[in-house]
Amino acid sequence: MTLPADHPPVKSPKIGVILMNLGTPDAPDAPSLRRYLAQFLSDQRVVDYPAWLWQPLLRGIILRTRPAKSAKLYAKIWDYERGDSPLRLILSDQVAAMQERVDPSAEHVVFRAGMRYGSPSTTDVLHELQDLGCQQIVLAALYPHYAGATMATGYDEAFDFLKKANWQPAIRTMPSYQDDPKYIAALAESVEQHLKGLEWEPDVIVTSYHGVPQRYLTGKGDPYHCQCHKTTRLLGEALPHLADKLKVTFQSRFGPEKWLQPYTDETIDKLGEEGKKIAVITPGFSADCLETLDEIGNEAHEDFMEAGGTHFTYIPCLNTEPAHLEMLESLVRRELSGWYPLHADA
Repeated sequence: MTLPADHPPVKSPKIGVILMNLGTPDAPDAPSLRRYLAQFLSDQRVVDYPAWLWQPLLRGIILRTRPAKSAKLYAKIWDYERGDSPLRLILSDQVAAMQERVDPSAEHVVFRAGMRYGSPSTTDVLHELQDLGCQQIVLAALYPHYAGATMATGYDEAFDFLKKANWQPAIRTMPSYQDDPKYIAALAESVEQHLKGLEWEPDVIVTSYHGVPQRYLTGKGDPYHCQCHKTTRLLGEALPHLADKLKVTFQSRFGPEKWLQPYTDETIDKLGEEGKKIAVITPGFSADCLETLDEIGNEAHEDFMEAGGTHFTYIPCLNTEPAHLEMLESLVRRELSGWYPLHADA
C-alpha cells in the first residue's frame, strides 16, 4: 500500500526485550552514590515509611554520610579495566548473549538492558525501543525470586511509562523463576564445578539471599521468603550428597526493624567460631554486584576469619555461565511465544 506523501515515516515492526536489574551508580564516587541512593531509597517499594518521617532522615543524615562510605566499597569492586561496575557490565554481556542466541541480526527482536535505578533507565530504554518501531515488548526482570522491592518496582516504572504513552506497546512481564528446572540445574552445576576446584570440602554451604523486612512476609504476603527456601530445597534435591550441608540465610539488612532471619553475617560469624569450613552462594542474584563481591566476598570472609574460621570460599553468581544463558534464553523464548519467530509472510 502506498502511503500519502505527507504521511509520517512508518518503521518496520519489531519486538523489544528488556533484561532488567536493580541498578548501579555511574561511578565509584560520592556524587554518583548520592544520586543513586537518593533515587533508590526514595522508592516506596524499598522503604515504605511515610515520606514525612523518612525524607528528612534520608536528606538530612543518610545522604550526607552514606555516599562517601558506599563509594569506597564500590571502588573495591569496580572494574577499572572495562571502566564500569560489574553489575552493569555483566548485564550488558547477558544482553549481547541473548541477542546473539535469539536474533543475531536484530531484524525482528531487539534486546536492551534496563535499570530501575541509575542508567540506562527502563523508561529511557522503552522510549528507545518505541523509536525503533517496537510494538511488542517483553520486560524480563532478572530476579529469580519475586519481591515487591525488586521485581514489582521494576515493572512499576514500565507501567508508569505506559500511562503516559500515546501509543502503548503490547507488554509482557516475565515472572519469577525460583523453581525453573534449568535455573536449579545451573545453580547445581556452578556449585559442583566450584567445589571441584577446592582442596578441601565445606562443612556448610550457606545460600545467602538478600533480606527484606520480616513484616513484608507476615503483613504484606510477599512470597519472597518461601520462594528462597524452595530454591535451596530444590538445589538440595539436585545435589543430594550436599543437601544436608545447605543452610538458608538473609543478608544486607538495613535499619533497626526485624528482617528475615537467620542473618547471613551472624550465621557466618558463628560458623567461624565453631571452626566450620564454609562455602557461600547467593542464588538470588543473577549477576555479581556490591552485595556479593564485597559484602560476601570481602566483608563476610574477613569477619569469618576474625571469628576463628580457616576455610571460606565464595561461589560466584551465574553471570554469563553457559547454563545460565541457556536458562535465560528458554525463559525469554517462552515469553516471546506467539510473537516470535514471526510468520514467513510477516
